[in-house]
Amino acid sequence: MITVYGYSCSGNCHKLKLLLTQLGREFKWVEIDSTCGETRTPEYLGKNPNGKVPMVELEDGRILTESNAILCWLADGTPFWAGDAWQRAQVLSWMFFEQYSHEPYIAVARFIRGWTTLDSPRRATLAQLRERGHQALAVMEQHLAAGHEWFSGEAYGIADIALFAYTVVADEGGFDVSRYPQIREWLTRVMKTPGFVAMPAPPVEVASRLALPD
Repeated sequence: MITVYGYSCSGNCHKLKLLLTQLGREFKWVEIDSTCGETRTPEYLGKNPNGKVPMVELEDGRILTESNAILCWLADGTPFWAGDAWQRAQVLSWMFFEQYSHEPYIAVARFIRGWTTLDSPRRATLAQLRERGHQALAVMEQHLAAGHEWFSGEAYGIADIALFAYTVVADEGGFDVSRYPQIREWLTRVMKTPGFVAMPAPPVEVASRLALPD
């Protein structure tokens, strides 16, 4: 049994819930609202000094952080991260892309629109975030248009889970995903995989802000 500390509306956290469910592994989920300072308590910082979610704790007290590192650990030895060293490195390249070129723009735009006040100065950065986010989506579209159904090789795996988490809610950051037909088809394929679970809707207050124009 492992314990996952996460915020359910976070794509980085939902990655773990999705993979664990599809692996059929039992786990305990501890809801930690990082938007309300729950990752900054002395108890939490004692386990994860970086003060972020998700975090995994084993029964023997060992701690693992960073969503994509946790995905690799969970998927090791399973079909979700299969192949030889070259194939596995290709999967990692997409996961690094997700954290460096995708998440910082698509996820952050979503956060600013939904989790900051309407007069937040951070909203001035939305146009730039969207420009960079669309660049990432275009790279994904090109890969899929070249005849690839997945980002994890010949079959669905952890690179797809990593990229799916925030792409499926990119519209909440103001991204028009209708511009990317291959991505839309890929999102549908992911949602049809056995054991798929969707990310829950955000809190009402957040959802109301997401529904507003910028």
